[in-house]
Amino acid sequence: MTEEETKEKLYQEGLNYFKSGDYFEAHESWEDLWSDFYLEDRKFIQGLIQLSVSFVHLERGNMNGAKSLLNKSIEKFQLFSGVHRNVNLESLVRQIKVVSLTYDKIESPTDFDWNLVPDLEIV
Repeated sequence: MTEEETKEKLYQEGLNYFKSGDYFEAHESWEDLWSDFYLEDRKFIQGLIQLSVSFVHLERGNMNGAKSLLNKSIEKFQLFSGVHRNVNLESLVRQIKVVSLTYDKIESPTDFDWNLVPDLEIV
């Protein structure tokens, strides 16, 4: 497998894990991509890692960690515009902001509506 194929495989693995709700494994795939290769869009991949880990923290009951990483992910995604890696960034940031508002309103991580997780729209 070429380096480009390996990078694409890791990216797609992360997407598939994220879409299936396995946020820890999504983070693992994207972190391998981020740490093992030089990427021009490494901040975008870092944003995906932070978004995933936000939901890992939420699953584990760590509301502060979930909020912190969610906000850091928004900062990374706002460095890009339009469609990046087939992800509609305007839609993604809008969905993340809804999650952020929801985090602020709920009293316990168990109150989170998992249907609000961004779907990483593929264009």
